[in-house]
This record gives sequence, structure tokens and C-alpha cells, in this order.
Amino acid sequence: MTTAPSTRIRIVDAFADRPFTGNPAGVVLLDAFRDDAWHQHVALEVNHAETAFAHPLPAGGEADWALRWFTPATEVDLCGHATLATAHVLHATGAATGPVRFATRAGVLRATAHADGTLTLDFPTAPLTPAELPEAAARALGARPVAAYDTGPHLGDLLVELADEKAVRALTPDHRSLAEHSERGVIATAPAEDPSRGYDYVSRGFFPRVGIDEDPVTGSAHTALAPFWSERLGRNDLTGLQASPRSGFVRTSVRGDRTLLTGRAVTVIEGDLLA
Repeated sequence: MTTAPSTRIRIVDAFADRPFTGNPAGVVLLDAFRDDAWHQHVALEVNHAETAFAHPLPAGGEADWALRWFTPATEVDLCGHATLATAHVLHATGAATGPVRFATRAGVLRATAHADGTLTLDFPTAPLTPAELPEAAARALGARPVAAYDTGPHLGDLLVELADEKAVRALTPDHRSLAEHSERGVIATAPAEDPSRGYDYVSRGFFPRVGIDEDPVTGSAHTALAPFWSERLGRNDLTGLQASPRSGFVRTSVRGDRTLLTGRAVTVIEGDLLA
């Protein structure tokens, strides 16, 4: 029996400075993308929030690598933590030595590695439009919002401001019902109860519509959280805590129509994909 050539696959904890925290992502580096069904099967097998697939592009173009992201259920337009994980793998393996430009469904995204081990992603800032949160959505979330905002086409989330950090941490949504009220998911947020703890705002992200009941640390959501809190707090440079059970910090910096997301990543598993 002929064995198919193996492909290296890695599991990386993103927005984490130690294993088993932050948000795990699968990372698969390829010579070229395969058919969509194969990518989806691999993402389902990995069964983390996202699995990233990347391949190098010819020199001289607007990007260095092509990048796609799949949840266990579908392909998505934008993913922060799996992009951070991919940049980490490229630098850890020597496949990249400087800033990396990724061609994606959300345009060209840039990742820069720093001497201290952090990585910074350059993503488009999400537009925020006031929205009405239907009563059924508030019931599904399990909290009464202060305000709600649409985050635009690339995210497709509802950003929901709650009264305080305790309300965000106490959420126990009805995920099945919540899936009916957004294109991708719902981001709940509130100001930090005590900023001396090292973060300015807190959030949680629920994305049952794309197969993720609660995402541990959602980098892409911070392209909406950053401008939201920067406007209210009067500072461009902030730190967000996503208060999932795994938890993780995202340093955010709003630069007009671009938002910078900075964090660390740790490879926890390496193996061979034989299918």
C-alpha cells in the first residue's frame, strides 16, 4: 500500500506566553492550497477554533504568503490568533526572517516579529455602527446590554457593551439561540474593574454560528474592541483581556483605518499529517 506524503502540522497557543493558555490554532504550511473539502476535513480533525493554511507566493508581489482560515464548520474571512500562530511558525522554522505579508480574504495583512519575542499584526480597523439588539438576542446572551454595534462585513459580529466586568464574566449564553442573531458571533465587553491589574477592558466572544461556542482569545474581535475603547478612554494604546477559561491578553493600538494587535505565541505540538 502506498502511503501519502506527510505534511507537517503544528498546534500553537496564540496570545499566550506559556502552553495551555491563550487560543490554540492549527498551522499547516503547504506548497499550494488543496481543495476546500480537504482543508475543512483537516480543520474538523484539529477541532480548534481555527486552523490556518498557508503557502509561499512568488517574490515581487504584494504579499509573501497566501493564508486561509477554517473553523471546524466553515471558512472565515478574518482570524487574528491563527495569523499570529502562523507568523510564529514561519519565524520559528526560519521560513521568514522579517515582516511577513499575508494575502487573505480580508486583504493584505502584515505580521512583524520583535526581539522580545512578541509579534504584531497589522489588521484593518473594524467599522462600528450602532445597532439594535433584539430582545430575543439579549435573552440568549443572558444580559441586558448598555449598547450594541455592528462590526462590519469582515467580522460580521455584534459588539455588545455590558454594565461592568462582573456582568461579562458571569455570562452563560444559550449558544443555540445566540447563533440566530449575528453573521459570525457576539462580542461582550466592559471596562476593566481595576486597570491596575494590567488591562483596560475585558471581553468574551461567542461564535456558535461558525462552530465555536466560546472562543478563548479572538484577535480579530479586537479590531472592533480597540477603536471602541480607545474612543472612550482617550488613548490609542490599550490592553484587552479576553476572560475565557483559557484567557489571554491582546495589546491594541489604533492607527486610523489600521489596528495593531500584539501578543506572544507558543508551539505545543508538532506532528505529521498523513492524509
